[in-house]
Amino acid sequence: MRNLYFLIALLILNHSAFGGARVAVSLYAQSLGAEAAMVGVLMALFSFLPMVASIRIGRWIDRVGVRLPMQIGTILVAGGTVLPAVWPGLVTLFFCCVIAGAGAMLFHVAANMAVGSIGKPEDRPIHFSLLALGFSASGFVGPMIAGFGIDHLDYRWTFALLAVLPIIPILSFLTGRPRLPATSGAGLAESRGNVFDLIREPVLRRVFIASGLLSMAWDLFTFVIPIYGRSIGLSASTIGAILGAFAAATFVVRLFMPFYARRISAWATLVFSLSASGATFILFPLVESVPVLFVLAFMLGVGLGCAQPMVMSVLYTAAPVNRRGEAVGLRTMLINISQTFFPLVFGVLGSVVGISPVFWTLAASLIAGGVLTHRGAKRHESGR
Repeated sequence: MRNLYFLIALLILNHSAFGGARVAVSLYAQSLGAEAAMVGVLMALFSFLPMVASIRIGRWIDRVGVRLPMQIGTILVAGGTVLPAVWPGLVTLFFCCVIAGAGAMLFHVAANMAVGSIGKPEDRPIHFSLLALGFSASGFVGPMIAGFGIDHLDYRWTFALLAVLPIIPILSFLTGRPRLPATSGAGLAESRGNVFDLIREPVLRRVFIASGLLSMAWDLFTFVIPIYGRSIGLSASTIGAILGAFAAATFVVRLFMPFYARRISAWATLVFSLSASGATFILFPLVESVPVLFVLAFMLGVGLGCAQPMVMSVLYTAAPVNRRGEAVGLRTMLINISQTFFPLVFGVLGSVVGISPVFWTLAASLIAGGVLTHRGAKRHESGR
């Protein structure tokens, strides 16, 4: 367990830099005069390379294990984040998004593989809950550093401060720590199966759809809140604090997951997550009060935060042993397709008709996903 905790600590540092960079890029671009559509392009670029390369990366991780991809991913996150500090300007943000996004994807896929390989199968929901706690902590730390750094320092120093965070993971990997297990597929013959074989599997297909919708909601929340916050006159630190409240809620709900992970089914958790998150998104554009926005962000964090550990546990267990990295990579690709195109679509929509339809379109998608997941779960339980 010591190595698991060590790995999660490194993940917090690495992903805090990435999460903070997302917020800083959005606010910096707006300060340079970028409109919502341009901010959407930048947010989409964080997901561009993960969208086109994640399946191949997953297959590579199946062959070589997790350490090398995590090392490379950490270096890319640090390198992409430091760029705007060295060369300020809107053009630099495009390179920052692509490089940091690729590094975060490498680290994310490899970290999930590493956690799934630790311990016994029945321990996976708890282990993935602990990993999700790490993501929640980083989701709180990164935006808070970005928001307060922008308000009290400036954009260049904020990016430089964020880039310092991955230095500790880089040094740790160079010294051979933590000791990481060989993933269960590493060293096995590479599968010749088609990626569509994974999609045809009913359980995996339902997981891919549900996790794609939830991830889309998560990332679009970080996209629309800075835009909405600026439109109603909120400061960068207040926007960062609202995003921090969301992350704090995901941390709280995941803190209790080890107590109910073996008592509540994964499908019931997914239906609740989709439906509750959709209902919360309906309310956001109706509110300008900061305290109420904090409450809504916290409610949304509870809804979205409870699903990811269950998703990863089901995915890792249902995938073939020598294709688990590929399955995680496929999930990452589907998520990043939505993360690439929906910010573009919603950015244009926000520029043309305002931000409220963005919230409500997202709400409708989540609620529809909850209904479909509920029907699929009933068929799964009845054996059809």
